[in-house]
Amino acid sequence: MKHINLFWSVLALLIGPWLLSSCLDQEEAVKGDSYDDVFEACWQTMDERYCFFEEKGVDWNQIYRLYKPYARDSVKNIQQLLGLLDQMLDTLKDGHVNVYTPFNVARYWKWYEDYPINFDANLVQKSYLKDNYWSAGSFQFSLLREDSVAYVRYSSFANDVGSTNLDYMLMALRRAKGMILDIRNNGGGDLTNANLIAERFCTEKTLYGYIQHKTGKGHNDFSKPEPLYLDPSPKGRWSWDASTQPLVVLTNRHTFSAANNFIQIIKELDGTMTTDSVGAQHPKMIKVCGDRTGGGSGMPFESVLPNGWTLRFSACPITDARGHSTESGIDPSEGMKVDMDSLSAFNDHRDDIIEAARAYIVKHTRMSEDKNENAEKRH
Repeated sequence: MKHINLFWSVLALLIGPWLLSSCLDQEEAVKGDSYDDVFEACWQTMDERYCFFEEKGVDWNQIYRLYKPYARDSVKNIQQLLGLLDQMLDTLKDGHVNVYTPFNVARYWKWYEDYPINFDANLVQKSYLKDNYWSAGSFQFSLLREDSVAYVRYSSFANDVGSTNLDYMLMALRRAKGMILDIRNNGGGDLTNANLIAERFCTEKTLYGYIQHKTGKGHNDFSKPEPLYLDPSPKGRWSWDASTQPLVVLTNRHTFSAANNFIQIIKELDGTMTTDSVGAQHPKMIKVCGDRTGGGSGMPFESVLPNGWTLRFSACPITDARGHSTESGIDPSEGMKVDMDSLSAFNDHRDDIIEAARAYIVKHTRMSEDKNENAEKRH
């Protein structure tokens, strides 16, 4: 595994000017080996409970041997301690690994930094939602009048999803040729919300993945994979017939954690069969358009370090229905990898990812004027 020269990185960290300029007390007195104790607790907690050592290709014992001398001999204040923990945890390249303190948060940034942004909130607001969009709880949505395609923006799975809000939105958009669901820059949140949304596009119980739990302190001590299923929305609730009205979900590299899991779920529904009102079966048209997601498939867990700081890390691995990890991200559907063009966005006020989704929906929709009455009855 390629990695930067850790010796010089740590050395630079410990003597860097940003530490010296902090407004916190640089000469804070600490009794005994408390900094060393915090380091030991952080390393050991990860050693016993983190779930991706093998997948990340990290020799955690070697990491200990590299960083332990600095924790024992070089750390003189809490800023340097956090910097050292940050450097150590960065070797895991995991956006779910953090240390939360009263003055800063240790985090790994590079899981998205080498990717294009592929999202412009102002462009979406001015050119697509405009000033006549509707809101239903955490959803903002509009009908793109030029081609009767629904556009829905959901910015965070931390935002509550109400069943009544979903009913209202799906009812309001029932005549659309298809739906664009934009979750770009959605950093995740509650997996329950992912299921609540996904079930509105589901017509039969569907296996979408597996989860494992740690059963011991060894790096490979896991339970047997437990299946994860998505059930259809409850009777009496509005649903979306993606066999007639295609669904295209928009992603970029900032689509992370629970949003990544949502993409994992929704891709399992593509191509599944739906029976229409006359008994004919048609495959669902559910696609993912844009860029590869940011990953973050592990279920996060928190532990408190001896000094009160909170350590967050991936504890339970989740795979897709074929047992493949999605920790490093999920690719768009075949033929739907699209990047935004900055000149097109600036000069033509055009979001190329949204436009690619619109083009797919217009080409593949089975929704016509004579089917609008049937749409009224689908709930």
